[in-house]
Amino acid sequence: MLKNYIVIGLRNIFRSKGYTTINILGLAVGIAACLLIFTIVQFEVSYDTFHKNFHRIYRLATDQKYPSGDIGRNPGAPTPAPDALRLDMPQIEKIASINSIYGSQITLLGNQPEDNLSQKKFIEDIGVVFIEPAFFDIFDSQWLIGNAYTSLKDPNTVVLTRTQAEKYFTRWQDAPGNYLKLDNAITLKVTGVIEDAPQNTDFPFKVLVSFETFKTSPTHGYVKDNWGSTSSSHQVFLLLPEKYSATNLEKALQKFSDKHYSNTGNAKTIHRLLPLSENHFDTQYENLGDHMTSKSTLLTLSFIGILILVMACINFINLATAQAVNRSKEVGIRKVLGSNRLQLIGQFLGETTLIVVFAMVMAIILARLALPFLREISNVPENIPFLQNPIIIAFIILVTIIVSLLSGIYPAIILSGFEPSQALKNKITTRNIGGIPLRRGLVVLQFSISQVLIIGTLIAITQMNFIRDLDLGFNKEAVYVVNINPDDSLNRTHFEGFKRELLQNPAVVSVSLANDPPSSNNNWGRNFSYNNSATDADFNTFVKYADYDYFKTYGLTFVAGKGYSESDTAKEIVVNETLLRKLGVKDPQEAIGRTLRMGRESWKPIVGVVKDFKANSARDEMKPMVIIASKRNFYTAGVKIHPNHLHQTVDQIKATWEKNFGAYVFQGHFFDETIEHYYHQENQLALSYKIFATLAIFISCLGLYGLVSFLAVQKTKEIGIRKVLGASIVNIIGLLSKEFIILIAIAFALAIPVAYYLMSNWLDNFVYRISMGVGAFVIAIIITLLIAWITLSYRAAKAALVNPIKSLRSE
Repeated sequence: MLKNYIVIGLRNIFRSKGYTTINILGLAVGIAACLLIFTIVQFEVSYDTFHKNFHRIYRLATDQKYPSGDIGRNPGAPTPAPDALRLDMPQIEKIASINSIYGSQITLLGNQPEDNLSQKKFIEDIGVVFIEPAFFDIFDSQWLIGNAYTSLKDPNTVVLTRTQAEKYFTRWQDAPGNYLKLDNAITLKVTGVIEDAPQNTDFPFKVLVSFETFKTSPTHGYVKDNWGSTSSSHQVFLLLPEKYSATNLEKALQKFSDKHYSNTGNAKTIHRLLPLSENHFDTQYENLGDHMTSKSTLLTLSFIGILILVMACINFINLATAQAVNRSKEVGIRKVLGSNRLQLIGQFLGETTLIVVFAMVMAIILARLALPFLREISNVPENIPFLQNPIIIAFIILVTIIVSLLSGIYPAIILSGFEPSQALKNKITTRNIGGIPLRRGLVVLQFSISQVLIIGTLIAITQMNFIRDLDLGFNKEAVYVVNINPDDSLNRTHFEGFKRELLQNPAVVSVSLANDPPSSNNNWGRNFSYNNSATDADFNTFVKYADYDYFKTYGLTFVAGKGYSESDTAKEIVVNETLLRKLGVKDPQEAIGRTLRMGRESWKPIVGVVKDFKANSARDEMKPMVIIASKRNFYTAGVKIHPNHLHQTVDQIKATWEKNFGAYVFQGHFFDETIEHYYHQENQLALSYKIFATLAIFISCLGLYGLVSFLAVQKTKEIGIRKVLGASIVNIIGLLSKEFIILIAIAFALAIPVAYYLMSNWLDNFVYRISMGVGAFVIAIIITLLIAWITLSYRAAKAALVNPIKSLRSE
């Protein structure tokens, strides 16, 4: 019997080629979209779950609560914190510190420390860390050569990953025993090699330097007893014992904080435990990986994937019931020959399963072809295992079963319910099938989903355009930022000479030395006092270290006073409007001449107030800011270039760099690229909206085509009579399409509140955002009506062109 069902199923599939093609195409597109979304979500939620102690690992974060209510959140901890935790909290099973270095230069030295192979130099933007051996008791790694407690025990030792060792020495087996130089300052001996970390990790370490090296380094900021400085680069990880409550440990951490932070200013410092399971998603605390993904983004994508899959199933139902009349005699004969209803349901479900299997095969092919392009809307790597992933295989099987049931059960019940006497006499018509309101409701649901996606796409695009055109408070155009990493005093004496040589180039408008540009991910917070006050302000200020040309190079606007005079050391300062507003100073002119002191430094006069500028992305609120000169904190050179000579000037900047700092690798980028990177995830989400909204419209049009086909069959004789009585093709199209205007209007009414709610929540992520007017909603309904009208006009015209004689004989 099973063989008979399969043969008949295949015969029916190939007999109705048009029906089968539309069904398979609709299902394939819907399943492929769902499969790609599942791949994205599964990859993101799998981050670091491969560690066997995943649920027992926590990160120690540092919060500072100010009297004003402001909270400073930092994913790091002060450098003395780990040793103090080991003494005060022996209940913690393991504690390990890591300190990241960004933009490091690695120079190969050979198998003797005095060798010089300086022609082999590499810049590692991320992945270079000082690390304690205990880290490998907490996190899983495979050691190829050496082990944590021998390879990372002593100062000036380093461990490489397999790929990094092959990058430096061709064969990873040859790496141990060779020497590297870190930032032209620290000579390191390679003592071990570990296997590369999986792609789904927020710890993409490549060069692992012993933590003892950090403790003895004069240039990387380790201070044994400095509780007053917290850097996000220095992070501490804890392994809790089995069944030990993190809540109990957080209570103990309150006492720990009171003990060690009693005299660190007016802010109350407390430590928080951040579970590793939230490390990839908690956007309040940055991680050590290359990106973070909010859970709301993943939920949105998951929701879209489910909706598209449901829409594809709805299409199948509409098209299957529209074809039911053609199979009424077959059902009647089978019932006369003894088939019961359960057997017929099994047959029709089997046919549906065959179609779904064909669609799944096509969907897998489409999804596999689309994988290389997935990088445009996600952070999934191009070489991610696809069909080798058992979770994805299980998902494919599950989707096949669910889609077969969702798509096939209703048509199977309808078809198996025909009365044999009516079916054999050809008395089954579309009126006997029933369920027209249901099918219309399903189409309304489809178009509601489509319009939600269209509205979301339009609002996301409008918001991103708004951000691009937002007044940032500075000029980001044609500024080339060069990283001046040399940290030794000899090379720092060349900074001013480097700047002077650049200014001799007629295409260079100005040059500024600073710790970073106006907008960056670096946030240096300081406690401060204003106007000779004996107590600190009840909030922190953020600091930019820059020379006197900073304001000219980046086009900062003064609302009062002027920039400070040329000086190597801090003698005068400039503040922004937000700092004065938080201090209660209404007129910026009043601040000129007043003094400000940061930490325990000397009082310095305020000589200028600049218009607020965006120090971070538009998601963040405006920060109080102090700009001050400090040559020892200059790490970048911002070069303002004449717009007509961009590329050739960049080459000249590189040549000037080589002349002054030939031992170092050149690093540079245009400032506007940094600004664009801030909104990488939002741009990806906006693009994904575009793609999936297009797919939703496509699937909706297939559903609309199915329902129009159903109604065209129902009105076959009516169409024939109307044509005989003189009705034109336009009249027939109007007859079949007028009710769809009502259906789409209903869909639009349902879509408005859903779209408004979802996009309002998304826009809440931005401090600077658009207001949702009626424009996006009007455009969405126009787009939907236009596409729907084209679809139904084609099917209605096809019905109207049928010979009326044939139509009148059809029933």
